[in-house]
Amino acid sequence: MGHINDMTKGNPTRGILHFAIPMIAGYLLQQMYTVVDAIIVGQSIGVGALAAVGASWSVMFLIMGFCNGACAGFAIPVAQAFGAKDFVTMRRYVAQSFRLTATIALFMAAVATLSCHPILHLISTPPDIYDDAYTFLVLQLLTIPMIMAYNLLASLLRALGNSRWPFYFLVMASMLNIVLSLILIVGMGMGVAGVGLATMAAQTAAAAACWLYIRRHARLLIPTGSEWRHDSRQARHLLANGVPMGLQFSITGIGIIMLQTANNALGTICIASFTVSMRVKYLFTCVFENIGAAMATYCGQNIGAGLVGRVAAGLRSALVISAVYFLFTFAVIQPFADEMMLLFVDGSETAIIGNAALLMRTACWFYPALGLLTVLRYSIQGLGYSTLSVCSGVMEMFARGGVSIWLVPAIGYLGVCYGDPVAWLAADLFLVPAMWVLYRHLKKKKATTHI
Repeated sequence: MGHINDMTKGNPTRGILHFAIPMIAGYLLQQMYTVVDAIIVGQSIGVGALAAVGASWSVMFLIMGFCNGACAGFAIPVAQAFGAKDFVTMRRYVAQSFRLTATIALFMAAVATLSCHPILHLISTPPDIYDDAYTFLVLQLLTIPMIMAYNLLASLLRALGNSRWPFYFLVMASMLNIVLSLILIVGMGMGVAGVGLATMAAQTAAAAACWLYIRRHARLLIPTGSEWRHDSRQARHLLANGVPMGLQFSITGIGIIMLQTANNALGTICIASFTVSMRVKYLFTCVFENIGAAMATYCGQNIGAGLVGRVAAGLRSALVISAVYFLFTFAVIQPFADEMMLLFVDGSETAIIGNAALLMRTACWFYPALGLLTVLRYSIQGLGYSTLSVCSGVMEMFARGGVSIWLVPAIGYLGVCYGDPVAWLAADLFLVPAMWVLYRHLKKKKATTHI
């Protein structure tokens, strides 16, 4: 099978970059089409519609964070079995992951869609944007099965070190999403419903393309015969990896919901400012996320092969890569944040532009803390200790909750700007000692098994 990246061999920096760059490019494109959607909505419909699209962003982060985290967690045992060259066990894990993902996707889509009204009331959605916010949220939630299908299939390919083809499928989905948004919003005047329908179609196409690729070029992943049989022990092991990763994102999402609720209470201008800044911020921060995601596969393969020493080398390489990237973000964001916001709203919207640029510049100072967080969190997950990542998510939740309860009421929108940085620092306070203790444990365990 082509495009396998065995990260148990060779230079760690080269292996991590070779794996991470297609993922980064893919997620940049994925974030880019959310940016383009926001530009189309903001410029062609107006600030109210832009606020409606962003009003439930934190809710989608919570729900989709759990779903996507679970898919990534299901791929960790697959990566470990691949590193150990135990392909029969690997395919059995794949079979169990298909069943679990289908069950979670259908359950989450049904429950979340039926809960839209209570959700929007809970996060203090203003009445003037409520109807559009409801339409957009329902369509996003109905897309959950398609999004989970793509994320699982892409995660399985990445478990084998193949990050190139998932990138190609994201390119296709991004282009399709942009074209459909223009047709449905500008051409057909469908408003925010057009955004949701375009995303649904693009995600369905990406999942279908990914499955066709696996059928034709990655049959090593496809179970056969008795490998499809249900295995309770393997299913529990997958859940032990996937559920904590999903909960980690969901717990983090609870903190983000608290922060967005506090921001929503500040009015439509602040909601629009938050929406714009989040779209641009994720163009930059998704690079840190994908360096971390590369470390999950890197650590999974190497711990599966029993190469504990390469884990430390990979950590050093990933942190250096993150530090170099931070210098780039600082050089771009600090001088040009205001200009970036002009893509979304007219220059006369000075309050929105100023608020959004303030959040971007404030968060940028703390990107080194985010880089450390993503590298350590994903590495711990790849080593098979996903439960520890939940604790870091709890730290983030309490930090954002504290900012929402005390700082935002005290200093307004500036408090919102410090929500993410305070959460990143709080998570690092847990992750740094946790990684140190875990690595010492793994080294001692390896030494004991070789006595």
